[in-house]
Amino acid sequence: MLRIVHKLRSGFAKMTVREAINSAMAQEIERDSNVFLIGEEVGQYQGAYKVSKGLYDRFGKSRIWDTPITEAGFTGLSVGAAMYGLKPIVEFMTFNFAMQAIDHVINSAAKLHYMSAGGLRTSIVFRGINGAAASVAAQHSQCFAAWYSQVPGLIVLSPYDCDDARGLLKAAVRDPNPVVFLENEIMYNEAFEVPDNVMDKDYLIPIGKAKIMREGKDVTIVTFSKMVKFSMLAAAELEREGISCEVINLRTLKPLDRNTIIESIKKTHRVVTVEEGWGQCGIGAEICSVINETNAFFHLDAPIVRVTGADIPTPYAFNLEELSFPKAHNIVEAVKLVLK
Repeated sequence: MLRIVHKLRSGFAKMTVREAINSAMAQEIERDSNVFLIGEEVGQYQGAYKVSKGLYDRFGKSRIWDTPITEAGFTGLSVGAAMYGLKPIVEFMTFNFAMQAIDHVINSAAKLHYMSAGGLRTSIVFRGINGAAASVAAQHSQCFAAWYSQVPGLIVLSPYDCDDARGLLKAAVRDPNPVVFLENEIMYNEAFEVPDNVMDKDYLIPIGKAKIMREGKDVTIVTFSKMVKFSMLAAAELEREGISCEVINLRTLKPLDRNTIIESIKKTHRVVTVEEGWGQCGIGAEICSVINETNAFFHLDAPIVRVTGADIPTPYAFNLEELSFPKAHNIVEAVKLVLK
């Protein structure tokens, strides 16, 4: 297990999101002999992004499986293993590469319980980086949150901080259903204070429950993953101007926590959604539908504003890439627009 960086005030430690994911996997592999990690370079190389550092040395090759570069092969193998009662954690080096195996995720894992009349279960976690990193161009910079959220039979989780990463990943491993776990490469090095209880071996975050990161009364900002950071920065800037924003970290994208969103709207009467994925048929679009199809609509005092990634293949050039995804200033502008 990766070490915690250093102790802070009593009852807290500081660790990175990378370490949080690593420690969660280590605890679950140790707790349940049916759990194993499989993927490219997860073992002897210690992980392409060092998320699995130390696990091969600790648990050996029977629990940490290195594979060839064949997403379709090791994903299909893992779905079969899950059908027989094992609990694979399948690491995709990036979810862009998961498209090579998407048939196994959507047509096998997601549908087997229904198509077998409840006779088969696939307790399996598909995890890896999602969304843009830095100058890795269009084929490696896509957000798949909306893609997987459309699929019946899948649970879709997207953590922001260490609390999310540990509590959600451990809950995902223990869930009897297939889970898509969308991480973010840029967040791996982000460090957060972690209360001692979050490090408990049985610490779980309920699937389907969002978290209010900060309370507010003027505008609700609904977001997830890396965009939580920019939303919090925007909220802090707006507070200095006398504008109070409530920031909701969705955590779970499917099933969506409708109640937390609706209750916040009843208080603020204005909504801004933020995501780095494309706008059309995105998570923000789904939130708009939820609001329009429930009594939350009657609590709105202004149209909903969506902040999304640009509707283009992600540019390789750094300066153009910077303009392609939301930043704090874009969120500030959207909040001021919804308040007009």
